[in-house]
Amino acid sequence: MNRRTFIQRGGALSLGLATAPYLAQAAPDFRQRKFRISLNPYAIGVKISQEEMIDKAVAHKFEAILPVPAQLMEMSPGKLDEFLARKAAQQLSWDSAGLPVDFRKDKATYEAGIKELPKIAVRLREAGVSRVNTWIMPSHNELPYLENLKQHSQRLGLAAQILGEEGLKLGFEYVGTKNLKIINRYPFVGTLKEVQDLIADIGRPNVGVQLDSFHWYTSSESVADLEKLSNDQIVTCDLNDATAGRSIIEQIDGERQLPGDSGLIDLKGFMQALVNIGYDGPVRAEPFNAKLNAMDNEPALAATSRAMWRTANLV
Repeated sequence: MNRRTFIQRGGALSLGLATAPYLAQAAPDFRQRKFRISLNPYAIGVKISQEEMIDKAVAHKFEAILPVPAQLMEMSPGKLDEFLARKAAQQLSWDSAGLPVDFRKDKATYEAGIKELPKIAVRLREAGVSRVNTWIMPSHNELPYLENLKQHSQRLGLAAQILGEEGLKLGFEYVGTKNLKIINRYPFVGTLKEVQDLIADIGRPNVGVQLDSFHWYTSSESVADLEKLSNDQIVTCDLNDATAGRSIIEQIDGERQLPGDSGLIDLKGFMQALVNIGYDGPVRAEPFNAKLNAMDNEPALAATSRAMWRTANLV
């Protein structure tokens, strides 16, 4: 399920592309960088196919592309081989795939999705994908914390087991925004520490964290918190900025900015932590930004690429 279904959007947001003051002071130095700048087109309102992502990524200087399980499943063995050869020729790596199981709804919906996961996991492995991710809703209208923890542990634990059998990692993104923590009756996982507790409860070695600079910021976490993680614990990472004119508790999940557009989040510290950890996975933008989504494909891709690379230049 897409998180946008939980978000009440406001009016169109301004999308400032001017570099924030602290960004301009950083000299580019990629000698230690191991992470890859990835294209997730659907997070920026760009509707293109899995196959079209290759040319768009190359044209706009991305280093990785989003795997789309449904589209990979539709490819014949020959078509998949052809696609992977094109991808390899451009030296593109894979991002993390979204978990194609709706585990938040009723039992029947979950069981229908989990039934299909083994064959999807096989196809992801065949395509060379090694990472899968999903997000954790930080509140629930019916289940108190411990009951919700038990349900998440059981449902996501089985998903992790299935993925692990094919050599795939599963990452959980915690959501730190106040509005989603209080939208339902009972609070749930919404910080790095809490998502680590969920991971520990599941107890599988292929389960880790999906970081997001926006949720790190809205959870009032520190660079030191990030540096306690190891590379193996991080499955994937989103880079976003907060909206100017709002306090931390006023930030809204579906109204973010491209990284560096507002300068509110300490992205230099965030990125340096990734370097210090030795994180070698994908980083991608997920701004859920109305003005960016309204752009034509090429301007949206160009704006996102500029924002991602100026942020990478911080380290």
